[in-house]
Formats: sequence, structure tokens, C-alpha cells
Amino acid sequence: MKIRRVVVNQRKAQLEIVAANGTVLPLPFFQLSPRPTSANRIREAYPDKELAKEAVTYVLESGAEGSVHLDAVLEYNQDPHTMSELLLHQLTVQSRARIEQSGLSRREVARRLGTSLPQLYRLLDPANTTKSLNQMVSLLHVLGCEVSVVVKKRRAAA
Repeated sequence: MKIRRVVVNQRKAQLEIVAANGTVLPLPFFQLSPRPTSANRIREAYPDKELAKEAVTYVLESGAEGSVHLDAVLEYNQDPHTMSELLLHQLTVQSRARIEQSGLSRREVARRLGTSLPQLYRLLDPANTTKSLNQMVSLLHVLGCEVSVVVKKRRAAA
């Protein structure tokens, strides 16, 4: 996803990031580093072309500069797609750690999973977002892990 434009809202103390699809995503100043203050306001904010318009760069009146990637903005705003990708990523990281601890060869894990070695490598690839939750739970089960799902009410945004 690309960033179309950025609006600095001093009154609300937030950046308002407009994604290519038109979605407006707020990001409070307290999430930024370096943090703007009333004495050191944001002078300029723009979608950074050097970061493929996937990040916002801002410049404070002091000359200090900071950038924030769109992924951090989506995570702050609890974007459903981003949150499911984070869950899959966490399961992938756990799977990679558990496969090393298991003492099983990857070929044996693939055999027990009933899949090919290349498919196992795809499941263990953190950049692969096409895998399913079902595949990751199956992999963790083969590795001797119990996966439990806890559903709870989300905390209100600060």
C-alpha cells in the first residue's frame, strides 16, 4: 500500500496519513521519534519517495528529521489485515524456533506434515503471507506444540 499524502493536524497533535485507497489513518505525535512539541513543531511532512511512498518523513522546526513506515501506522490503527499478518508472522517465528529445538530434520517434518520440502520452506518463510492459519497450526502440532486461541475484548486505544 502506498501513501497518497500527509496532513499535519497540530490541533489534534497527530499526522493524518491518507493511503492510496483514500483511507485516512491518524497517528498521534507521541508515536513519533523524534517527538514534536509545542516549542518544536513539525515544519514539513511528506510521503517519502526514497522509501517508495510507503513511509512518511517529517522535519521539525529544529531541523531534526524522522520517518515512520506505513506498517507501524496500520498496526497502531489495528488494521484487521495487518493484525492477521502479524499473527501469522508470530506463528512463523515460533515455528522456526521450534523446528531448530525439535531435533527433527526438515525432510522428516515435511514427511510428517504430508507436504513437500519446498512447501515446508514456504511455511517457514516470514515474508510469505499466502500461508494459512490452518497450515501453521498443523506445522506447530507436528513439532510437538499445543496451540491455543484466546479471544478477548481489545483494550481501548490510548
